[in-house]
Amino acid sequence: MKSKRIVITGGAGFLGSHLCDRFINDGMGVVCVDNLLTGNLENISHLFGNDKFHFIKHDVTNYVFVPGKVDYILHFASPASPIDYLKLPIQTLKVGSLGTHKALGLAKEKNATFLLASTSEVYGDPDVHPQSEEYWGNVNPIGPRGVYDEAKRFAEALTMAYHRYHNVDTRIVRIFNTYGPRMRLDDGRALPTFISQALNNEDLTVFGDGSQTRSFTYVSDQIEGIYRLLMSNIVEPVNIGNPSEITIKDFAEEVIRLTGSNSKIIYKELPVDDPKVRQPDVSRAKELLGWESKISLEEGLNMAIYYFRKSLQELTL
Repeated sequence: MKSKRIVITGGAGFLGSHLCDRFINDGMGVVCVDNLLTGNLENISHLFGNDKFHFIKHDVTNYVFVPGKVDYILHFASPASPIDYLKLPIQTLKVGSLGTHKALGLAKEKNATFLLASTSEVYGDPDVHPQSEEYWGNVNPIGPRGVYDEAKRFAEALTMAYHRYHNVDTRIVRIFNTYGPRMRLDDGRALPTFISQALNNEDLTVFGDGSQTRSFTYVSDQIEGIYRLLMSNIVEPVNIGNPSEITIKDFAEEVIRLTGSNSKIIYKELPVDDPKVRQPDVSRAKELLGWESKISLEEGLNMAIYYFRKSLQELTL
């Protein structure tokens, strides 16, 4: 039987590259499409030379051509950290709108299953806690973060329109904070920033009073959830995230403890529209996918710290 073939946009990014690994290991043919705006060839360099892996440097906001049969399309192309999408607001909006349109068009042409990488940011600064998929969100469409939030909300609407109008087989995963190897040290998000600061014995920068909460999911758990959703028949959005919630202040203290750092915590002004709480209701994923997070925060943090420590050592060589 001929092996399945999958296209992953944003495949040289953090999550995209781990998905490339997962499907290559499963014996699938993988076509990785990335313009390297925020992706990195080092994330996929180990796959070069594998006859099941093919890389195309391409901006998916333009027409996407992939010859031959395609069974699955995973649309993961997008700047995903605040530091990136605040620096690249137009590109973020374009890849969420035009890029999603082009990727869905390819799925329609190939009669392929399409999975959209959406985000917990569609919930904005939520007034419902924890956040279930039924919650419509509290988003400021004209605030600085709106370029990412609204790009993903539009992408979800377009995905459902293609499902309803063109009968494209679609999935939507709402990804909550995920971490692990291949995150950039300068990513700008709390976890890599705190670990990098702690390993360098620098002050850890906490915005606001640190009472805002986040839920952190280790990358292997996230990839398993995405895989299970793709292989299911669930059209409605599904939250994939670790429901274990922690305040940013407590999280910073945990990073200092696990790194053995001499760092102190300093406080800076909270950015505009920064969510005060973030915790997934994963009832749907548990019930329909049999999925739940397995890696505890301490276990995951120790693995992440090991990776970042090694990365920093390599930078200083």
